[in-house]
Amino acid sequence: MQADQQLFKQLSKIRGSSTVIVGIGNTLKGDDGAGPLVCERLKQAKTSAGLIDAGTVPENYIQKIIKKAPRTLLVIDAIDFGAEAGKIRIFESGQLNSHVISTHTLSPRLFVDMIGRSIQVDVYFVGVQPEQTRLGESISAAVSRAIEQLSSAIAEIFPPLNSCE
Repeated sequence: MQADQQLFKQLSKIRGSSTVIVGIGNTLKGDDGAGPLVCERLKQAKTSAGLIDAGTVPENYIQKIIKKAPRTLLVIDAIDFGAEAGKIRIFESGQLNSHVISTHTLSPRLFVDMIGRSIQVDVYFVGVQPEQTRLGESISAAVSRAIEQLSSAIAEIFPPLNSCE
């Protein structure tokens, strides 16, 4: 429960800001599908944040993100940062370095830089430590729990918008 509260506290800093959440990953490669699976759960929760399931090609969504001009960009991805499987860690864009390994071809740093050239946006990477990313494997139990934890925290921070009728 302490991890839940700590994660919620970190994410609460962006409450109330115009936010786009980008899920990156390949659902056919086990834990690599963490980003898109979080987006799927948030879509069902009808979160007030913008959602983009970028799959394995986040570069294809750079212009869409720029057009939305969010104040905050939250990128969710399976990132190997050398922790226990299912561990969630939030990185600011300046913290990305060679020790943080994404499983995708476009480097996270280049992705952020390309967006940052056009709009002013605070970027946070939410990394979920994968256990395995082999083609044809299913999500591990540890990453499945992390997806639920992360989805719940984000849904609470960005609840559905109330509509007036």
